[in-house]
Amino acid sequence: MKTGFFMIVAFLVATSSFAQTEIAGIVLPNTFEIGETQLSLNGAGVREKYWMDMYAGGLYTAEKMNVAQNVRNADVPMLIKLHIVSGLISSDKMSSSVEDGFENSTGGNTEPFRAKIDKFKSFFSEEITKNDVFDITYTPATGVVVFKNYKELGTIEGLDFKKVLFGIWFGEKPADKDLMKGMLNQ
Repeated sequence: MKTGFFMIVAFLVATSSFAQTEIAGIVLPNTFEIGETQLSLNGAGVREKYWMDMYAGGLYTAEKMNVAQNVRNADVPMLIKLHIVSGLISSDKMSSSVEDGFENSTGGNTEPFRAKIDKFKSFFSEEITKNDVFDITYTPATGVVVFKNYKELGTIEGLDFKKVLFGIWFGEKPADKDLMKGMLNQ
């Protein structure tokens, strides 16, 4: 009996390491590595607009974080994963939404970050289609690195930029409050 119990516990521990989370029909892995740093899915949610799902978003951190300001300001490795679930998202619409997000994140003071914002927006210049995946990673040593479908698009250095970028989702006026709450696991 004791052996059976330990076998069940061992099975549950082994299978939990392969666990995934499903949201908006998208499966997000529960772990992600940036370099040698193991990150776990902090929480996930859906960006909605006009009652339609646009993308599933997941926040990955090394330690659980449930306060938006802490996510925005933390100088530690983390990742935001955006999985496009709508065919209505285009490159132009994404670029416009990102610009609006920076306006909200900076309180309208985008000028000090203009070159970095324009570089970030350029990462969305190629056609965007349903099921595209954007990984927005941050590490203190490197800065923000953006990937589309696991292909690196570019790097933008600086904690100052990370703060205004992550402010799009975790600022005073987030892109979607329900998405923010989901990524904060609230």
